Amino acid sequence: MKKIFVTGIGTDVGKTIASAIVVEALQADYFKPVQAGDLDNSDTHKVKKLVSNPKSQFHPNSYALHTPMSPHAAAEIDGLTIQLDKIKLPETNNHLVIEGAGGLLVPLNEEDTILDLIQPNYKVIVVSRHYLGSINHTLMTIWILKEQGFNVSVIFNGDEHKTTEGIIKKMTEVDVIGRIDDEPYFDTMVIKEYAERFREKLEML
Repeated sequence: MKKIFVTGIGTDVGKTIASAIVVEALQADYFKPVQAGDLDNSDTHKVKKLVSNPKSQFHPNSYALHTPMSPHAAAEIDGLTIQLDKIKLPETNNHLVIEGAGGLLVPLNEEDTILDLIQPNYKVIVVSRHYLGSINHTLMTIWILKEQGFNVSVIFNGDEHKTTEGIIKKMTEVDVIGRIDDEPYFDTMVIKEYAERFREKLEML
């Protein structure tokens, strides 16, 4: 069974929507190890609302922190220290989609980052959204992952930007799963449409 880690080039680039699409496409389970803030409407809640297949299971966070900050800082406010050995993958016989928090080098504590959550056998999807500086952030993210030997692919999120997407593809040679348009809204039907569009490439990961 596949374990797919969804990371982003920064915060608010569309990891949760992308995760919902991957979960729907593969009828996979979903796990967000660390949630910081918005506990009443967490990313797990959001993905669960967007996924309509009957197979997917949604597993509780290892750490549910109260403040919307970098996990290391949010944990300190809660009087905690995030420990990697306390982050246990849920037991499942299904594919598992794991969503990171923020970008790849977001600190979990004084030593570890989101990158340290990614195991060698994981497939990694980088979500890239166009903004001034996003090429740099995307290339750095992908190059770090490739240097570590990970299987990396990309989902672009937002309106098409040919020059940006073109140079990223050329300089990284990673597979592009597809692009999520700036939709007026996302609901189960929209997620299902993207799931059908991306399914073949996701199944090949």
